[in-house]
Amino acid sequence: MADIKTFEQHQVYGFAINTANTIQTENEFVAIQWTELSFVLQSIETLFEAYEIKAVKIGIIPSLDYLKSIVFLIKILSPKTKIVWDTVLKSTTEFDFLNIQNQEDLISILNQIDLITPNYNEILKLIPTEKKVEISIEMLSKYCAVLLKGGHHPTEIGTDFLHMQNQFFRLSPNNTKVYPKHGSGCVLSAAITANLALKQNLLHACKNAKSYTENFLLSNPTQLGNHYV
Repeated sequence: MADIKTFEQHQVYGFAINTANTIQTENEFVAIQWTELSFVLQSIETLFEAYEIKAVKIGIIPSLDYLKSIVFLIKILSPKTKIVWDTVLKSTTEFDFLNIQNQEDLISILNQIDLITPNYNEILKLIPTEKKVEISIEMLSKYCAVLLKGGHHPTEIGTDFLHMQNQFFRLSPNNTKVYPKHGSGCVLSAAITANLALKQNLLHACKNAKSYTENFLLSNPTQLGNHYV
């Protein structure tokens, strides 16, 4: 729902394929039911045959094999389509979605992806053998761009860092006095995806998405945000 609302506000047409159905609130995660991979792949084929899909955001997935099948099919159907993977490894209510076990599979997938959007907790789980965030970023950015979200930054809360191979950009917040929101990471990655579909370059897509997400965080003091143009 957050993704579609975000797409609508960016005046792009969003299609949704559920990789899972969940029972949850902003405070509690109750249960999850994963969608059969074959159903997801058939849905992707149907939409790509009918429409020109310029950018795709991928969210929760149960395994790297599942993700690999999705990413590789998209690239077969439309090699120029941009792919953003919102690396949701754990929900804000502490439910684990995915554990990274095969680094070779991860690398082969990242080579086909344009951007990943981990926070400080997630980036260390992407490379479990590495304990330093800086080294993890350097390793991952060899294969795709990395936007390290600053919500869990130990010293610079709200500052994001975009790494693109040998390029590095600091994205400082306009306002650090925001209200935490359930699904704010989903909103950010969806806004980036929308901006890429609008043919913005990656840096501008991330900057503009950050501003949009800050407005979402400022929309009210509860954990459920409102979307505004």
